[in-house]
Amino acid sequence: MSSNTAKTQQTPQNENSLGSTIILFVVMMVLFGGSLYSLNFLTLGNPWPMVACLVLFAAAFWIPQTILGRSDSAGEN
Repeated sequence: MSSNTAKTQQTPQNENSLGSTIILFVVMMVLFGGSLYSLNFLTLGNPWPMVACLVLFAAAFWIPQTILGRSDSAGEN
């Protein structure tokens, strides 16, 4: 029993345009770089740079995997 609606199959080639992929990559690398840069200000008396590092580092991995929906791609054919 097939449906009358035509389904387009998503492949890695037609999932995102090159421009949006580059922009997303740059934004995530800025977050990751910001997490590393915040460690320059880390001292034993000031824990806030480590907090900023952990938040930026987690965001750099969490955003692409959850919000952008790439964490569920392992089972795709």
